[in-house]
Amino acid sequence: MARYVTVGSVSCVPAAPYADMDARLAQAGLYATRAARMGADIVAFPEIFPQMGYQAEEWESVPEEVPGPTTSFMAQVARDNGIYVVWPIYQRKGGLVYNSSILLGRDGAIEGIYHKMFPTIGEIESGVTPGAETPVFDTDFGRIGLAVCFDLNFRPVMQGLADNGAEIIFFSSMYRGGLQVRCWAHELRLYVVASIGAELGQIVDMSGAVLAESTYEAVITKRINLDRRFLHMDFNWNKMDAMLEKYGTGVSFEYFTREGKYTVASERDDMTADDMIREFDLESQPDYFARSMRVREEALARLKAQML
Repeated sequence: MARYVTVGSVSCVPAAPYADMDARLAQAGLYATRAARMGADIVAFPEIFPQMGYQAEEWESVPEEVPGPTTSFMAQVARDNGIYVVWPIYQRKGGLVYNSSILLGRDGAIEGIYHKMFPTIGEIESGVTPGAETPVFDTDFGRIGLAVCFDLNFRPVMQGLADNGAEIIFFSSMYRGGLQVRCWAHELRLYVVASIGAELGQIVDMSGAVLAESTYEAVITKRINLDRRFLHMDFNWNKMDAMLEKYGTGVSFEYFTREGKYTVASERDDMTADDMIREFDLESQPDYFARSMRVREEALARLKAQML
C-alpha cells in the first residue's frame, strides 16, 4: 500500500551564540514549525544543534540529561505541530557523556535515543563515550534509523541500520557528507535525510539521486513513498508491461539507466509493492547478486573439475 510521508531537514549554524540558549531554541522552534507548515511529518536538526559553538572551558556543563531543558522545549514544539523531531545533543547519562540523537514523537514523548557509535578521536579524548548499537525506531509512517557525523564513514553503522530494517536514515552532522550520503542510499536501497551544521543538507532517494538540497534556505522538505523497492533491470524489466496492464496507475516505475536499475512502487491502498513483486516473480537486487555469485562459483568449480 502506498505509504507517503513528508520528511524535513534543517541545515544551518545557529544564529544566536551558545550563551543565548533562549534565542537558539526560538530559532529551532521557528524552523520546526516552518517545516510542519510545509507538510513535514518529521524534521531533523544538525549534530549537537543546541550546544554548537560552546567554549572548551564550558565542556563540563554542556551535556544535558534527557529529558532536559532543550529536549523539553523541543518536545513542546513537536506537540504543538504534531510532528516527529530528531534533536541531536551531547547527553549526560549515568555519569557518561554521549553524542546522541533524540527522537521525539508527535506527542512530545521520547521515542528513542541513538548514541553516536563512532565519535571522532577528539571527542573520545574529551570524554565522549562511543555507542554500541544501531537501533531502529517505529513511527506511524515507517521505520527510521539515526546516525551522527563521523558514523557515515563506517559500515557497521549504516549496514547495521539497514539490516535492522530502517527505511529512512536521518543523518545529523557537522560535515556535509556529500557523495557518501548518496552512495549509502544507493547501496542500501533506502532514503537518507542529511541535516548539516552548514548549508547543503540533502534529502536523498534510494537511487542516490538528490531530491532536495538546502542552500540559502535552511529548511527543506520532500514527500516520499516508502512502499517502493529498488531492483536491478536484469530479468525484471520485461515484466513491466504486464504489471501496467493489470494495475495501471496503481503501480509506478522510475528508471535509473546509468545504473541499470529501477524502482517499483505501489500507489494502491489494497496492495503493497512487495505483493506485486511476488505476484510477478521479480527478483530482488540482493537475491540477483547472490545468484550471480553462485553461478560464477559453479562455473569455476566445473572448470577446475575439467582441469583435473
